[in-house]
Amino acid sequence: MRIVRYTYPSVRNFTPAFGSFQRSPWSGLETEIDRLFESALGHEPASTAGRFPVDLFEDNANVYVRAELPGVNRADIGVEFTDGTLTLLATRKTPAVADQAEQSCSLSRSVPIAAEVQTDKISAASEHGVLTVTLPKREESKPRKITVAVN
Repeated sequence: MRIVRYTYPSVRNFTPAFGSFQRSPWSGLETEIDRLFESALGHEPASTAGRFPVDLFEDNANVYVRAELPGVNRADIGVEFTDGTLTLLATRKTPAVADQAEQSCSLSRSVPIAAEVQTDKISAASEHGVLTVTLPKREESKPRKITVAVN
């Protein structure tokens, strides 16, 4: 997260030559809000090139990672889990067209997984360009319901 200090615009009021028109204090609010968001969000940094968005969610038994990889063949997808980090690798190939050779683009994303995972039972499935990785939780990390006896 990047913190941006707000700076007031250099031109605050516009007074036209014919003094009968008074400017509303709200005029230009939309421009100011756009400027704030532009400075806060800015352009996407170059470090995110070759990355793709992922969804991470969990239930009582599993952690799921879902990534949209349209145009990527199943054979060109790699999934690795090492030291609590899931790494997704993909290569998107563009077929050769007329006088241009085949082009390929490498994509990768690493996601830290906080839960204790059974590494021998991790599974991945790709269907219609959506990769879903299922990471089963260990028994020790699954929530348990404990009943309390009332005396």
